Amino acid sequence: MPLALLFFVSLVNDVRTLIAHHDLAAAEQTVRAAQMRGASASEVAASISWLARASFEDRQLDRADQYADEARKLSDGLLRTHALDSDPWLPTAVGASIEVHSQVLAARGDRADAVAFLRQQLAAYGKTSIALRIRKNLNLLSLEGKPAPPIEFADWLGPRPQPLAALRGHPVLLFFWAHWCPDCKAEAPILASLLKTYGPQGLVVEGPTRYYGSVAGGEEAPPSVEKPYIDQVRRQFYGMLPQMAAPISAPAFLAYGASTTPTLVLLDRAGVVRYYHPGAASEAELSAWIQKVVGR
Repeated sequence: MPLALLFFVSLVNDVRTLIAHHDLAAAEQTVRAAQMRGASASEVAASISWLARASFEDRQLDRADQYADEARKLSDGLLRTHALDSDPWLPTAVGASIEVHSQVLAARGDRADAVAFLRQQLAAYGKTSIALRIRKNLNLLSLEGKPAPPIEFADWLGPRPQPLAALRGHPVLLFFWAHWCPDCKAEAPILASLLKTYGPQGLVVEGPTRYYGSVAGGEEAPPSVEKPYIDQVRRQFYGMLPQMAAPISAPAFLAYGASTTPTLVLLDRAGVVRYYHPGAASEAELSAWIQKVVGR
């Protein structure tokens, strides 16, 4: 590998490390130095998108939007000659720039504009790897209070899943998980405890998953090989949830924007989304929301 590429191979990691240590100034200096030395535009754009996220987390809205705009402009230049998913850094750069700009709009009180922007971006990138991420951000702004999208599936693990329409009258907790996800496995005992408490009041837990094209160690695998591997993981780590049906459905992951695993979605007895949460959640938080839904 050429020396220049060796220098830049860890640019994004270096920037992320500095951000983790709350040194945004040093992170930006690192990016600008890399630009001066000729780092690839896509990796620079991805690094700048991390600056955008860090600035948003610090509530520096103008600065966050400026970084997001810079990352997007760099990416758009590359997209004239490259497909989004042909480059390892472009999905990060474009996805984060879209996410941060929508978050800034919403934080400024322009929620309707943020939703319109995300819908526009979903139309443009709906067949790429960042579609899930865009849908997640759209759902964070607009899914709660709306009827839950149906879960389409042709395959499953465990008990046969019921359509969500057939579960009306029950509170339903959807648990989107992946076989490789440690946070999902850590959530399983929490779900089992919640079912013990609220199952007698009608709570149903359904656990959609999907094929990722791999098995242990990231080894590539077709569905015929991956399915028994997922079932092995299910039995080993989710054995305390024997009643949880697990539809295997990429369309469900897209509809619910489950780019983060786990993603937890709580439906009331009428099938309306009352809680949408990408990422792990504590038993106390979930219990508080379930109590509200159970009482409806």
